[in-house]
Amino acid sequence: MPLRFTLRQLEYFLTVGQLGSISRAADKLNVSSPSISAAITQLEQEFGLPLFVRQHAQGLSLTQAGRRMMEQVALILREADYLVDLAGDISGTVRGPLNIGCLLTFAQVVLPSVRRSFEREFQDVRIKQFELNQAEIFSTLRRADIDVALTYDLDLPADLVFEPLVELPPYVVVARDHPLASESMVSADQLVGLPMVLLDLPFSSEYFLSFFARLDAKPIVAERTKDMAVMRSLVANGFGYSIANVRPLNDMSPDGKPLKYIPMRQPARPMRMGLLMPTDAERANVIRAFVGHCKHQYDTGNFPSLAG
Repeated sequence: MPLRFTLRQLEYFLTVGQLGSISRAADKLNVSSPSISAAITQLEQEFGLPLFVRQHAQGLSLTQAGRRMMEQVALILREADYLVDLAGDISGTVRGPLNIGCLLTFAQVVLPSVRRSFEREFQDVRIKQFELNQAEIFSTLRRADIDVALTYDLDLPADLVFEPLVELPPYVVVARDHPLASESMVSADQLVGLPMVLLDLPFSSEYFLSFFARLDAKPIVAERTKDMAVMRSLVANGFGYSIANVRPLNDMSPDGKPLKYIPMRQPARPMRMGLLMPTDAERANVIRAFVGHCKHQYDTGNFPSLAG
């Protein structure tokens, strides 16, 4: 008997199952809510099973049957994407969808440039980008919501593969009138007792605080923020120093005040920036091409500068 549903309908079902809302799924997929609702109704009729419980206040929740079907649908859609990659392998072309994640702290510096150069070379690839913190990168890779991520080697889990690209040493970021602004290098000992503006993202904050682990005293965290731009403005306006591994192309805060980036003395370890992906990711032609492109951009000096 011929199938009476499509891969697109399965994609709608999977997205609603993940988000718990038809309207949110419609926004993510850029289609109308009635189209998604009709697709789910047709799937339920075809399968002879209720996939969701409709709760007007809480949206949709998967039934037990819906949860089991969703797991299989995710596998089917991944294999369908692999068929596109297989066709590319056979024909010698790179094509199909590619979802790229990038760590929030350097997404604005790295991702647009790398994406544009890749799209110029491989015009049949359809890219979606996602700016995420480290914990979100781990979870979205495991759910296959993204295919590959540009991130740091921070507390990497064993079930994901990391391909390093570049080492980024830490800098102390201060305002031009800060007591340490005239120093050519700064150690963690010199920072104890001074107010700190902490970039408070999952795993990143532990890295920055680790510089003080060998000291008896702890840093004085005066301000916390999850936004790199806000951190730079707080520092420039005298709220304290901060620590960062990404140095923008100019030493000005977003509100136009000057900053100084001072290298930290050893033993402050650098962070490595690279590509994180599932263990079997590079079997996909499009992911393999993106990894190779990033490595080539770095080897030829065309990768966006992060350290200044």
